[in-house]
Amino acid sequence: MKINRYVLSDDAKEAKKDYIDRHSAFVHCDAKAEKGKKFKVKVQVGDEYMHPDVPDHYIAWVQIWNGEKMLAQTTFIEGAFANEPANVEVDFYIVPTKNMKLTAMAFCSKHGLWQSDEVAVEVN
Repeated sequence: MKINRYVLSDDAKEAKKDYIDRHSAFVHCDAKAEKGKKFKVKVQVGDEYMHPDVPDHYIAWVQIWNGEKMLAQTTFIEGAFANEPANVEVDFYIVPTKNMKLTAMAFCSKHGLWQSDEVAVEVN
């Protein structure tokens, strides 16, 4: 399966930016966490642009990964956002035991799999 990423050339047209942005996953969390304590990681699909939520085009699931280990997943059905465009947001709560390299994956029912940039988290 092809994995898509947020990559734009300097001369990218706004339409291409719109397409890439609305499908890309973004990880938002603190850069430091405390070992053994609950840690919040927000994953948002789309930054400047919202993703559709219609029968043939919606975000089906969002995952959070630490390296090659999947930590959690949330699944959506079409219409979960009242068939209105939205920035899908998921708050994951994990309990870290060592430094992490977090990435998020989001799956669009029409345009496939999208991966975030990696976010390093230092665990003390």
